[in-house]
Amino acid sequence: MRVVIGGTVAGAVALGTFAVVNANAGSAGTTAVTADAVDGSLRESTHLTLAAATRAARATLDAAEKENQRVSVAVVDRNGNTILTLRGDGAGPQAYESAVKKAYTAVSWNAPTSELAKRLANAPTLKDIPGTLFLAGGAPVTAEGAPIAAIGVAGAPSGDLDEKFAQAGVAALGE
Repeated sequence: MRVVIGGTVAGAVALGTFAVVNANAGSAGTTAVTADAVDGSLRESTHLTLAAATRAARATLDAAEKENQRVSVAVVDRNGNTILTLRGDGAGPQAYESAVKKAYTAVSWNAPTSELAKRLANAPTLKDIPGTLFLAGGAPVTAEGAPIAAIGVAGAPSGDLDEKFAQAGVAALGE
């Protein structure tokens, strides 16, 4: 008798729990969507697709290879997150991380890193910001004047060459 009563009680509790969970799950999704749509907390933004980032990185690497330069290329999104990196044949071990940091720096300030490096004369502590590298070789990608991505290049003998190659990648996006 105890087994039958215990089984009946356990079944009733389980059925009640399922009904409560099911009822809560049904109403939670509707409320969240309605709240987002009503309070205007959604923002539309432009992002570089993986296909576009790949095209830009390939154009960057091709420009460097035409001048027999061994570089690494990084493309980051608006938030500084890496979309992709390409390490050219023979690029030095430091080039990979430097390319990422140059791209991050360019998108953070929406300016080529060669211009940002000049600002260090008036604000030398800028170089202390984590994840940044104030050397020429980073170029922002913009849409309607706002940064949406950046390309960073490292490994050529000068930052001017790195930045020239990064600009070739930016130009490829406009083609």
